Amino acid sequence: MSDNPSLLQDARRIVVKVGSSLVTNEGRGLDEQAIGEWCRQIALLMRSEPKREVIMVSSGAIAEGMKRLGWTTRPHEIHELQAAAAVGQMGLAQMYESKLREHGLGSAQVLLTHADLADRERYLNARSTLNTLLAHGVLPVINENDTVVNDEIKFGDNDTLGALVANLVEADALVILTDQKGLFSADPRKDPAAHLIPLGQAGDPQLELMAGGAGSSIGRGGMLTKILAAKRAAGSGASTVIAWGREPDALLRLAAGESIGTLLVAPTQKQQARKQWMADHLQLRGAITIDAGAVIKVLQEGKSLLPIGMHSVKGDFSRGDVIAVCDEQGQELARGLANYASAEMRLLCKKASTDIEKLLGYVAEAEMVHRDNLVLMRPLAD
Repeated sequence: MSDNPSLLQDARRIVVKVGSSLVTNEGRGLDEQAIGEWCRQIALLMRSEPKREVIMVSSGAIAEGMKRLGWTTRPHEIHELQAAAAVGQMGLAQMYESKLREHGLGSAQVLLTHADLADRERYLNARSTLNTLLAHGVLPVINENDTVVNDEIKFGDNDTLGALVANLVEADALVILTDQKGLFSADPRKDPAAHLIPLGQAGDPQLELMAGGAGSSIGRGGMLTKILAAKRAAGSGASTVIAWGREPDALLRLAAGESIGTLLVAPTQKQQARKQWMADHLQLRGAITIDAGAVIKVLQEGKSLLPIGMHSVKGDFSRGDVIAVCDEQGQELARGLANYASAEMRLLCKKASTDIEKLLGYVAEAEMVHRDNLVLMRPLAD
């Protein structure tokens, strides 16, 4: 064990990505033993103190579909890839469901496309769904929706998808399990002098120069995609570990503070990255004015902003936009992510949270802006 800083020891929300070659045992079919082992470790992480929230991003649908269809080489035609994914996704979901049930855990299959994360409303809906699943102790198993995507909207590889999911749910850490021990100074399969790099900084351009091409004929991602994924995940403050997927108890040992594989540290912490992003918005879509009681709740007590404390709404904004929170004198106190559109918020001014469904016909959130999505712009005056 090295002196590297721990990653998972402090992480409470973790995205675990496993590659096709691991899931399908180099294309020979779903590796029941390996999948069962990851599910066992995840179950322990989700139940032991401190409890972790885990999301699995799993490759393997196309590779499993190829096996079931009797194909020995990966097809190039998009409709054949989509057909293989449709066939393989059935077995992949069934395998995770059965292995998790052995440990008393439920699973949920979530299929995403780039369009889901590019569209604000769909992005927020996906985030809400995943947060709800985690709150109910269910393990989301995410894959790209290969049955409907085309080249224009593909993520390209599940390393990228893993990073985007880490950003989506504001994870503390991304763990990429692969068929290599981690990031090496050169390709260890070709250069016997190559050595493992145990620690680096996500986004370091030298790491990109060091990474090679695609690693296997089964999956699409090589080490470079993992380096770029770590860089993307770091944008929301998530650090990344790249480790060998067959390392015994890898997830549990990482959670205990052991250094395994390569740790790529995010330059900023999760909360800092998100709140700095909100604070740096130069143009806001709108603003809400809150009464004196809400000012105290938000600034002094660190509470979320409820509709009862809203006095008025300005501007035209959508759910998920960054808006200003002002006092009755027009001073900006904070800014945050709106849980409702401006037209909806106008209907909710000075109303109780229990009235939201009656007024709108649905409830997205009980809060107008959640405290986790608020950044203070100035302290409350004495």
